[in-house]
Amino acid sequence: MTLAMNREVFITCAVTGSGDTTGKSDKVPVTPAQIADSAIEAARAGAAVVHCHVRDPETGKPSRDPGLFREVTDRIRESETDVVLNLTAGMGGDLVLGGVETPLPPDAAGTDMAGATERLAHVADCRRRSARWIAAR
Repeated sequence: MTLAMNREVFITCAVTGSGDTTGKSDKVPVTPAQIADSAIEAARAGAAVVHCHVRDPETGKPSRDPGLFREVTDRIRESETDVVLNLTAGMGGDLVLGGVETPLPPDAAGTDMAGATERLAHVADCRRRSARWIAAR
C-alpha cells in the first residue's frame, strides 16, 4: 500500500502578532473592534483559524482582560463568519530581578508571571459564552 502525503493546508492568521508589534507598526489592530474586524477580514480572505491576543485599548500593550476577549469573541461570532478562534492563553512572563544585593523572590513585585487560573480565565469565560451562543443557533 502506497501512502500519499496530504497536501491540504489550514491558513492561520495571528491577527495582532506577539510582543511589541504596536511599537513597530501603526497598522497593528489594538481595540477589540479593530482586532475583530481584522480577524473577520482574514477569515474572508481564506484563513481557517485566527489567533487572537488582546491589547489594552489605551496603551496598546498586551492584556489578559477577559472583557476584551469577550468583546472580540462576540464581535466575530455576531458577524457569523465561519472561522476557528484560537484565543491565546498568555503573554509569557517577565521576571525582573533586583541587583545582586537585593534579589527578588518569585512572588514579589517586579514579576508579571501569572498562575494557570489567571492565564486561562479569559479562555474559560469565552468557552462558556461560545457554548451558549452555539446552543442558541
